[in-house]
Amino acid sequence: MMHKYKVSEAKNCLVDKHVAFIGDSRIRQLFYSFVKIINPQFKEEGNKHENIPFEDKIASVKVDFLWHPEVNGSMKQCIKVWTEDSATKPHVIVAGAATWSIKIHNGSNEALTQYKINITSIAPLLEKLARTSDVYWVLQDPVYEDLLSENRKMITNEKIDAYNEAAVSILNSSTRNSKSNVKMFSVSKLIAQETIMESLDGLHLPESSRETSAMILMNVYCNKILKPVDGSCCQPQPPLTLIQKLAACFFTFSIIGYLIFYIIHRNVHRKNKPCTDLESGEEKKNIINTPVSPLEILLQSFCKLGLIMAYFYMCDRANLFMKENKFYTHSTFFIPIIYILVLGVFYNENTKETKVLNREQTDEWKGWMQLVILIYHISGASTFLPVYMHIRVLVAAYLFQTGYGHFSYFWVKGDFGIHRVCQVLFRLNFLVVVLCIVMDRPYQFYYFVPLVTVWFMVIYVTLALWPQIIQKKANGNCFWHLGLLLKLAFLLLCIWFLAYSQGAFEKIFSLWPLSKCFELKGNVYEWWFRWRLDRYVVFHGMLFAFIYLALQKRQVLSEGKGEPLFSNRISNFLLFISVVSFLTYSIWASSCKNKAECNELHPSVSVVQILAFILIRNIPGYARSVYSSFFAWFGKISLELFICQYHIWLAADTRGILVLIPGNPMLNIIVSTFIFVCVAHEISQITNDLAQIFIPKDNSSLLKRLACTAAFFCGLLILSSIQDKSRH
Repeated sequence: MMHKYKVSEAKNCLVDKHVAFIGDSRIRQLFYSFVKIINPQFKEEGNKHENIPFEDKIASVKVDFLWHPEVNGSMKQCIKVWTEDSATKPHVIVAGAATWSIKIHNGSNEALTQYKINITSIAPLLEKLARTSDVYWVLQDPVYEDLLSENRKMITNEKIDAYNEAAVSILNSSTRNSKSNVKMFSVSKLIAQETIMESLDGLHLPESSRETSAMILMNVYCNKILKPVDGSCCQPQPPLTLIQKLAACFFTFSIIGYLIFYIIHRNVHRKNKPCTDLESGEEKKNIINTPVSPLEILLQSFCKLGLIMAYFYMCDRANLFMKENKFYTHSTFFIPIIYILVLGVFYNENTKETKVLNREQTDEWKGWMQLVILIYHISGASTFLPVYMHIRVLVAAYLFQTGYGHFSYFWVKGDFGIHRVCQVLFRLNFLVVVLCIVMDRPYQFYYFVPLVTVWFMVIYVTLALWPQIIQKKANGNCFWHLGLLLKLAFLLLCIWFLAYSQGAFEKIFSLWPLSKCFELKGNVYEWWFRWRLDRYVVFHGMLFAFIYLALQKRQVLSEGKGEPLFSNRISNFLLFISVVSFLTYSIWASSCKNKAECNELHPSVSVVQILAFILIRNIPGYARSVYSSFFAWFGKISLELFICQYHIWLAADTRGILVLIPGNPMLNIIVSTFIFVCVAHEISQITNDLAQIFIPKDNSSLLKRLACTAAFFCGLLILSSIQDKSRH
């Protein structure tokens, strides 16, 4: 993966550095492109066959081009001066030449022989410089022979290959018993093989190609200094933190513990195996199968989780697998979308119940939305604004379901017990907490989980605080409905205030220990932006649930199998309005020109398409009576799919694509997707198993578990503070 360096980043990397380009016109091209990363206004002017200096005094960056078109005594003398005078020695040296030797000597074999002699004489000098500086020898790009002028016809690709082979063999063998420190810069040659036919003269690369070469050169040098997440080249593997080491020890002991438990259990099982009665010839059953103990479930779950986390680490922290940049095209997004929609339609089943937003339907909704979001991420479709705006609606729809689902549960069942709260929080946060520890990432990095967690707590606090108003109580007195609406109105007022008071919001979430959860890159701006982007949709979900349950209680809705939700006339009218609203929003989103302006309107208007979809999906009785089991299966593991994609399907923290099988993109995506889905499903099972153990129904046991959890997080905060101090 190649990080695209901005001007500020390039200057920050090269502060107090001296970079020298030495060679012919091709090296001069590379010099110009490299300098333009630092100063885009730098112009290509002046005498081409002389030295060209560049200096940014403010950033204290110096880049020079030294005109030495042949590998000869002149180039050797220049390099020798650097070896003798450490004050003038550059920090980075980029050298290369050959085409002038071919041209001047008419491609003769004697010229190649002399080239080998000359490069042999400067090889020890380059090697000496490479001990303290970064030295790159640029291999010669191929030419497009049909475009070459008459005085360059002797420069053939056969000759260039011979000169490159000579340079590689001599420079790589310049040191005995060890690998050469001089690095071969061959990427420009590889780029030229694909783009040289676009050259104006057949010799020099087109501008876009040389810009790529310069950016790669910047990556090669600067990635190890600035460590950009999306620059996978030339970075050392990050050292394990103290917390990561402790996590590795814990999972190792869990795996060993489970293996010991398994071996003992197996031996006991063998001893108690049914034996044959010699007289009757029948088997005696000496033991009845015992249920699996909680300890075995615990060890087995942590054993599997440890192996899965090792895979996560290898994919996105160790330099084991390649990563590649995303390149968006309409086909890479829309073709997979059509494919999964066709698959989903074929796997239809009848629902167990025909209520609005029944469990199967919400699982189906989550499933197809999650698959679309996954395709959106891997295709890099965020660069296409109409797709981005529609995906924002899908994220809002998840939060709408959060408001709808949790409000419905508390309103109908009135269960405000601590067991329910702990169950939801554990289910939402278990995987993310483990990943924060193993992958050394802040909690806010997995932004969606903090978002749904905070909104769940907001819903809980809103309904649980005095006066607690539930459906059972409200049915006896209509004034309770008014009381609930007042609560919701107050919640809306608080949301509005925080949305337009960034200072107050940041003060609240900058308080310790909240700041440890919600800070990203030293501030809570990212959290404020994410929260603000969908600030009203959870409220809309709560309000929709209240209105729907009130209508259902008064038997206004017809929710029988095959029946339309309202009378035919009202149903047809609402369907028409819904379709028009749905299409109107899509037209508006597709006509967006400015992301910032559209994001500003999104919180208020996203509910239009969400409500339109719900009505289209639920008003016709036949549509409400069926669901796609294909989408529903993915919906049940949608949270795990969303989180796991960060590290084992995408790569470099979602900025790139994981490459398990290089050179075969289709096979790679099939294999990585299969593993990714299996892992997400397994983690979902592990989370459910551990929830049964860690969240018991007995309140006294649960309080003990909570005390242990609080102690665990306190320890984590202390270790995190120690790590932060050691880093700084």
